[in-house]
Order: sequence, then structure tokens, then C-alpha cells
Amino acid sequence: MGIITTGIISFTLISINIGFVPNFLVIWLKSWSMAYLLVIPVILLVGPKVQKLVNGMFKDAVTQEIDT
Repeated sequence: MGIITTGIISFTLISINIGFVPNFLVIWLKSWSMAYLLVIPVILLVGPKVQKLVNGMFKDAVTQEIDT
């Protein structure tokens, strides 16, 4: 999922910011690889904390649905 997301976002932002210049593919692949290397640790470090927060926010709603 991280590969697809970073690929789409980097492609979109580069095409908007610099357009389709002759070396677009090289710029995009470099940007995509840097984004992917950054997103993996972020997913591993931030992901569980966000999941815990979301679980805490919706814990009562899920419990109420089961009790009903």
C-alpha cells in the first residue's frame, strides 16, 4: 500500500509543480524512492499509535452495537 500511495502522490505533485519535463521519469523515480524510504518507518512508528487512538475513540460505539 505504501508503494502505491507514495507513487501516486509523488507523480501528481511533481507533474503539478514542474510539469512533464524531458527528465520527468528520473525526477519522479528519485522522488518516489525517497518518499517510500521515508514512509516505511513512519508507518511502523506512527501507525500503531494512530490505531490505538482510533480504537479508543470508537470503543464505546462498537460495544454499544454489540450490546444492542
